[in-house]
Amino acid sequence: MTRTDPLRNFKYLLEIDQITQAGFAEVAIAESLNEPIEYREGDERTTPRKLTALTKFGNVTLKWGLTPESKELSDWWQQVVNADPLDEVRRNVVIRVQTEAGENSVAYEVERAWPCKYDPTDLNGVGNEVAIDMLELCNEGIRRIR
Repeated sequence: MTRTDPLRNFKYLLEIDQITQAGFAEVAIAESLNEPIEYREGDERTTPRKLTALTKFGNVTLKWGLTPESKELSDWWQQVVNADPLDEVRRNVVIRVQTEAGENSVAYEVERAWPCKYDPTDLNGVGNEVAIDMLELCNEGIRRIR
């Protein structure tokens, strides 16, 4: 029997419509949930039924090292700040997990994402840490596509 080991979480690619920036230090996918509604009619047993309600998708957080070439994501944020029409700002994002050999494996699609929070790096003349920018993406759906 062939052994299938779980994938490691440190090899991944990110594809964003019209944005080619790569080299993310971290991509955090928040949980999604389908909130239940409890419902019971008077003549039913004492245990309520649970029905589906709103499905909520958590935000996706991107962190990357600051470089002179890493301006596309902050420009995307600036489109929201400039009040560009939101339909023009939304992008589809694909997160591809790779095998240790670098082959694409599992993939997630984040639908109609747009930047809702931007946190530029803190600068500290005493420290020696890498400068990291952070962008949080609101979205209308996260699904596994592979």
